[in-house]
Amino acid sequence: QVQLVESGGGLVQPGGSLRLSCAASGRTFSRNSMGWFRQAPGKEREFVAGIRWNSSTYYADSVKGRFTISRDNAKNTVYLQMNSLKPGDTAVYYCAAADRGLLRELRGPGDYDYWGQGTQVTVSS
Repeated sequence: QVQLVESGGGLVQPGGSLRLSCAASGRTFSRNSMGWFRQAPGKEREFVAGIRWNSSTYYADSVKGRFTISRDNAKNTVYLQMNSLKPGDTAVYYCAAADRGLLRELRGPGDYDYWGQGTQVTVSS
């Protein structure tokens, strides 16, 4: 049974940083594309960052230069380092994994096969 478990969310002041982790179990995803999405109240789930099997990355314009996605295949874990956080970044953040490794950018929720339960990130003073 595949599970993705996110951790690292919380309350942070504007300008602060958080690092989210997504630990996968049940199978290895070292050759698969993975990504982070977020969903704010009343809004649709939106793409944040993606990482290919070869560790190349791509980002939503709204987070480019502030967020960094990375992976540790030995730990079957993906990370999202978030810096210079803004109130607009407040959302539930979800980790996602695709059932294949592709070189094209996977930016839609339908591109992914497995999802975590989400972790809340709140940016507020």
